[in-house]
Amino acid sequence: MDPFTLIKIDASSEMPYELLLLADETVEAIHKYIFDCDVYVLKDKSRSIAVMALYRISNTELEIKNIAVDSPYQGKGIGGLLIDKAKEIANKNHFHSLLVGTSDTGFRQIRFYEKNGFVKKGIHKDFFIQNYPDPIFENGIQMRDMVVLEFLTHHFSE
Repeated sequence: MDPFTLIKIDASSEMPYELLLLADETVEAIHKYIFDCDVYVLKDKSRSIAVMALYRISNTELEIKNIAVDSPYQGKGIGGLLIDKAKEIANKNHFHSLLVGTSDTGFRQIRFYEKNGFVKKGIHKDFFIQNYPDPIFENGIQMRDMVVLEFLTHHFSE
């Protein structure tokens, strides 16, 4: 991670909404989870280029609630780098699984997670219908269901 620095921000830090909004539709939706998460910002010198919010579901499960990379840095391996960091954090803190949810219309995102070792675990029916006031479209399809993917951390060790 030579030119980049991953920083865990604290309550006194300014929340990187411009990055968080790349992965979630509204500030209201972000507020439903962000203050219960550990938020990490990836910096390139002084510029924030990516964000990751991790939520402790239980003593065994950690969830990626938000992960986003600023547009100019997309397609350069930064997302995979953040996933690797999330896996390290989960493993170091003895979580058995790392979970992430994404829309069933997010074909690129699902492939990304699968490429990074996640497998489909389940579906939350009508998640986007029930949790967002207005219909959201991705790839020309209305988002309805959330696909939950899981990475089992005991598959690797340090």
